[in-house]
Order: sequence, then structure tokens, then C-alpha cells
Amino acid sequence: MSRSGSRSGSGSSNSSSNSSSDAHVRVRVERDKETGVAVVTLDRPEKHNAIDLETAGELASIWREFRFDDSVRALVLTGAGDKAFCTGIDRGVDVPQPPSPYSIDDPLLTIGPKANDLWKPVIAAVRGMACGGAFYLLGEVEFVVAAEDATFFDPHTTYGMVSAYEAICMAQRMPFGEVARMSLMGTAERVSARRAYETGLVSELVAPHDVLGAAVRSAEVIASYPTEAVQGTVRAVWAATEGARHQALAQAPHLVALGNLPPDRQAELFAARRTGFRTR
Repeated sequence: MSRSGSRSGSGSSNSSSNSSSDAHVRVRVERDKETGVAVVTLDRPEKHNAIDLETAGELASIWREFRFDDSVRALVLTGAGDKAFCTGIDRGVDVPQPPSPYSIDDPLLTIGPKANDLWKPVIAAVRGMACGGAFYLLGEVEFVVAAEDATFFDPHTTYGMVSAYEAICMAQRMPFGEVARMSLMGTAERVSARRAYETGLVSELVAPHDVLGAAVRSAEVIASYPTEAVQGTVRAVWAATEGARHQALAQAPHLVALGNLPPDRQAELFAARRTGFRTR
């Protein structure tokens, strides 16, 4: 995320007739009351499901609403279309910053379920690109189901930005060397779904047409179990890494403030970006 400027960067549902749809502008929610599963869909395919301020607000509101909805016991998070799961924050969005060098407003810090005190299990269904700020979301789900055409990358260093929150999130899921390589290589390299599976970021690889269905099927199994035991297990798993994660995140604002280029220089690098990359 950009420190001080105005810009910062980075299948069908398996629901029954009992499903309901919430009329959110940028995020669709479908609930299946029979299975206890809800599907949350980032619905900006024309923007590669990039997150603007309204989307960030909707996501935070949705996760908090689910804390009070006993009919939902497990969730799936996905992106609309086949091009991208999420490409982080929308580069066209203005993110006003406080004048103090000790304060940073990052709208992505509150887009994940754990940041909103939701401890019901969330499974990510990823197709297409997942990059940059998408890792704020992937860093707060229980596990990831990915289509064989999914790719993962972190563009921050290419454009003169520190990959802090993103790298910290991924360090909880991937080996050190893999996180460092993905964070440092920027836009020159993308991690294939196969490589992501081999390194532990992805737990299941499926055909592109079945990625949402596969995630929903796992969610339905989990939702069929007593929710108290499930939520307690989620908390136990997260407790294993919570201390180190919180300590690392406390350093992130300072690293961003020290290491990010000024916004106008970031914009120059973005405008001069190369389109070629290798997939590993």
C-alpha cells in the first residue's frame, strides 16, 4: 500500500432453492440455509475484482454480519469471472492519508474475516490472478482451493512499494524462500497453481470449471459438523501462529513509511511497466 499519496496499489454457486442473495453493490452474498454455507463473491470482474473503498467497507460489514447469523456455519470466498480472484486495491482509488508520519490509513487491513472477529471457517476459491492486496484476504482464510489456471504474484517491489502486510500474510502459509522470492520478483514472475500447491499455499487443485464447486463441497462438509467445535478448532489453529504474526504486523507500517517511493514516482514506474513475465 502507498504510504502518503492519494493512490495505492498493488462457476456457478452450489446453492439450493433456500439460498438468498444480498443486494451489495460490489460484493454478492448467497446463503444456502439447507447446507449452512454462504458464498461471498467479489463482483467487479471488469476491474479484475480490485478493491475500492466501497468494496472494502462492504467486506468488513459482511464478515461482521455473519458473526450473528447462526444459519451460516461455513463460508466460501471467491471472485467473479475467470480472469482474477482479486488484484488488490484499485489503483484508481484515492486513499487520503493523515499528515503524521506515525499514522497510515490502509483500507485493506479490515477486509478479512479474522480482522472482523469472524471465526467461522472461510475457504477461498481462486481462479485467474491473485496478487498484491489479494493476500490480505488469502492470509485470513482457512485454506485455498485453486483452479489449475490460477496464478499468484506480488507486484509491490516493481513499482517501488514495500511488500509488508502481503509478505507477512503469506509467511504464515508458505516456506520462507518461496515468500521471499515471490515478494522480491515482483511482476517478472508468477507462481503457478501447481507450484502454489507444492509449497502449501493451495490445498487442492481442480479444473477451472469446478473451483467454486469444490470449495463449496468442502464447506458443506465442515458446516455439517457442530459449529461450536468447528469454531473452536479454527481458533486453535490460528493461535499457533498468532503471536508471531501480530509482532510482524506491528513492524509493517514503519517499513512501508520508510521504504515506499513517493506516489508520483510509483505512478511513473507503473506507467512504464513491462508486460512480459515467466510462470514458475
